[in-house]
Amino acid sequence: MNAPTGQRASPDRTRPSALPAARLTLRPPTFPSGPVSGAWWPRSDDLPAELPALIKAFDTSRGRVTRVTAHRDTWPQTPCDLPVDGHTVKAAWLTSGFDPHAIRLFSYGVGRWDLLVVPPGTDAATAARLMTAAADPGLHRTASGLLEDEDTNPSAADT
Repeated sequence: MNAPTGQRASPDRTRPSALPAARLTLRPPTFPSGPVSGAWWPRSDDLPAELPALIKAFDTSRGRVTRVTAHRDTWPQTPCDLPVDGHTVKAAWLTSGFDPHAIRLFSYGVGRWDLLVVPPGTDAATAARLMTAAADPGLHRTASGLLEDEDTNPSAADT
């Protein structure tokens, strides 16, 4: 066995446990999902960097995520395999027939969740309204519909 050297890890190296928490809201699991099951507010449009925190939150609360689907035009990088803590998530990239403001997560044997992706540069008040609306079991709006509501009437997402 090697003795400890007393050296600390470089501050620029990020361990999975050091990831910032995902900014995520979900509908209660007792309610049937609507067009979206909640919202995710990533800090950037770098999906390989952002996805591990989201997956970690789902792995803990809803079951291990094995696949994601998203619109190809939403993310600048579209890798087929996304390594996350302890496993690899397979990605499918669609160009039509899928809401460009959503991401779909699949958990083997548990189900799927469509989440509104709040654009990373959104101000905190707008993001909070959108995330609350996306998690509201009484609302049945698509991801794009929620963003359109916010653009035309910022208080519409609260009703």
